[in-house]
Amino acid sequence: MEHFADLDPNERERLFHRLPERIDVDATPELLSVALGATLYIPANRERLAELILRQARSGSTSMVIDLEDAIADHDVELAMSNLATVLDDLALRDERVPMLFVRVRRAEQIDELVGRLAAGVGVLSGFVLPKFTATDGGDHLDRIGAASTRIGRVLYAMPIIESTSVLHLESRAYALETIRQVLAQHRDKVLAVRIGGTDMCGALGIRRDPDLTIYDVHPVAEVIGSIVNVLGRADGTGFTITGPVWEYYNTHDRMFRPLLRHTPFEQIDAVRFRTHLVSRDLDGLLRELVLDRANGLQGKTVIHPSHVNVVHSMSAVPHEEYVDAVAVLGVDDAGGVEPSAYRNKMNERRPHRNWAVKTLIRAQIFGVLQPEIGVVDLLTSVVDR
Repeated sequence: MEHFADLDPNERERLFHRLPERIDVDATPELLSVALGATLYIPANRERLAELILRQARSGSTSMVIDLEDAIADHDVELAMSNLATVLDDLALRDERVPMLFVRVRRAEQIDELVGRLAAGVGVLSGFVLPKFTATDGGDHLDRIGAASTRIGRVLYAMPIIESTSVLHLESRAYALETIRQVLAQHRDKVLAVRIGGTDMCGALGIRRDPDLTIYDVHPVAEVIGSIVNVLGRADGTGFTITGPVWEYYNTHDRMFRPLLRHTPFEQIDAVRFRTHLVSRDLDGLLRELVLDRANGLQGKTVIHPSHVNVVHSMSAVPHEEYVDAVAVLGVDDAGGVEPSAYRNKMNERRPHRNWAVKTLIRAQIFGVLQPEIGVVDLLTSVVDR
């Protein structure tokens, strides 16, 4: 995987102080989990699915989930499974870059069934997404993925989705998350990232958030996200990469509140029309939520529309100021202390900021570092379709 690889070389040089690196599919889970970026969900029964996957890969998608669960009606599951197996075998024979492909199953047996149906297609299968993951049946899913990995001779990864009512409900949350943590710890080598099912949790409460709001404005769900990060996303070596919940809007709607994007950054680079485009597609709300995802310890995001992919990736690139601060924090021994930022606007505390600096440099390796005079709006204007 290489983010922003399709940009013109001169444009890449203009935008990036440090170019994004190529990340091999055999890289460490720590790198791969961040390199997932925007993970695009596609129903397994889509017509011309192979062509769709390759087209989105050419447009910047590096990871996709082919869905056999909620996106498929009960009576279409068998047809979707057959279509999926055919498509994966087809993709394996194409001489074209294929993104990391995961399959979201609705029951554990589908893991064995799909692997059993595949021929060359096992070569393009990266793993499985496990919806409504709990400690009760999660171990069975993970055991089956381990057995499938042994069968094909290489690792298949798991991405459990935390979205069950046992985690949502306050009285059972602590126990549910602790037992999930124990199960995931036993299968650490298989777990690439933990995903959050914000839509299912909202649904259990009879809530559907408005596009004028971020998931963090929905307090019952925002509290759950905080608990998930607290238990499963710790930076002490026991945690996992946690990905952001889906942003489910992709077109204009009648607004009650003002757009969330300031005019100034767009006026400075003569991109006022582009701001209007972002607002008209509800992408200003997505941008705001991505900032809050990062502030709450999440990396990457589930997306359901191709127009969201490069927005997520642009927001993942590291500003030059953050990069300079991270290098300064990690460029000294662990003796503690504090020093002013080279940008002369903050203090860098070596011990408290160390884990943040490590994560920032991983992101810099994968998504690159912007030039000092380049902001995220410049990158957005270069990679987002208008």
